[in-house]
Amino acid sequence: MKSRCSGFLGLIFGIVLIFGMTPATSADTIKIGVAAPFTGSAAAYGDNIYDGLSLKLKEINDAGGVNGDKIKLVKGDDLCEAKDAGNVASKFATDKSIVAVIGHVCSSATLAGMPIYVRAKIPVISATSTNSIIGKEAGKGWFFRNCYIDDYQGAFLAAYVKKVLELKQIGVFYENNDYGIGLKKTFVEEAKKLGIKIIGTEGYMKGATDFSPQLTKLKAGKPDGIFICGYYQEGGLIAGQARKLGLNIALFGADGLDNEDYIKIGGKAADGTYCTVPFLAAVAGPEAKSVIDAFKAKTGRDIDWMAANAYDCLGILADVIAKVGADRQKIRDGLAGYNSLEKAYNGLTGATFFDKNGDCSKPAAVKMVKNGKFVPAQQMQ
Repeated sequence: MKSRCSGFLGLIFGIVLIFGMTPATSADTIKIGVAAPFTGSAAAYGDNIYDGLSLKLKEINDAGGVNGDKIKLVKGDDLCEAKDAGNVASKFATDKSIVAVIGHVCSSATLAGMPIYVRAKIPVISATSTNSIIGKEAGKGWFFRNCYIDDYQGAFLAAYVKKVLELKQIGVFYENNDYGIGLKKTFVEEAKKLGIKIIGTEGYMKGATDFSPQLTKLKAGKPDGIFICGYYQEGGLIAGQARKLGLNIALFGADGLDNEDYIKIGGKAADGTYCTVPFLAAVAGPEAKSVIDAFKAKTGRDIDWMAANAYDCLGILADVIAKVGADRQKIRDGLAGYNSLEKAYNGLTGATFFDKNGDCSKPAAVKMVKNGKFVPAQQMQ
């Protein structure tokens, strides 16, 4: 009897291997890919994203999961680079147990990954990728985001500079990537409409460390403000070198500067920097307090917009899956169903709903660095 049972079990095991069946325990797990830079120079972004996701993950799973199934997050390290993003996208797309992807963080990475996701028909929701053409051209109906786009952000910054900071002559310093170029284009167009003089535009490459030649050129135009269209790593260095050259003027940027490492890199030179953000904890409503407090207790730092948006991304996916099930096509269709304020997902960052491109409309807030800390700046009415 023992030998017969062994033979039968061996046959079953062989069938499992041949047909690639997964153990029954996998049926009670919903896998969601998380594409972000977890190593490399942009790892602080990945940490923020994952901290926000982890907080929401615990909340969901502690409450019993989604329809009784626990959610599992699967990391994919894209280093904020297009090549690595393609590798991560291929890994997620071919893993049929992954039903959706949260990511990527950087717009260039998202643009690189989207053709792969579209072919595999796997829905993607990004908490942070703001480049305007992702939804319009690359998403093909499979991309969604709960952050505003650069067309809006760039125009908002121009209006803020004009109406609140009352600056008249601006030098533009942009990183030569999809994010930086998109911001520069929209800002410059709107600034000119508002009568702001653009005294010069200078580009730089990711990983650069010496910005004095470009800053010297911009200084010659006598700007009263410099727009840094890029991320915190180079942004902190630019702030320090600008101050050394005597450019004791307003510095401002978009959400890419919103990281505590910007202050660590720039030191005292970071003071007087303004940046736009989709979410600002200090001005959030009272209903957000419990999440803000829980994040602080867990991480020891204030929640930033990336973590807050990521928290809501997982909440949105969990809400959709609870309604339609853990199926890629049904999840995509469910996300597309959040298409009006009345049908929006109401989360930490407010009401989220999507247009035909998967883009959402959310207001911008402004924060600034003062005495070595990010604090709320004067908001534009």
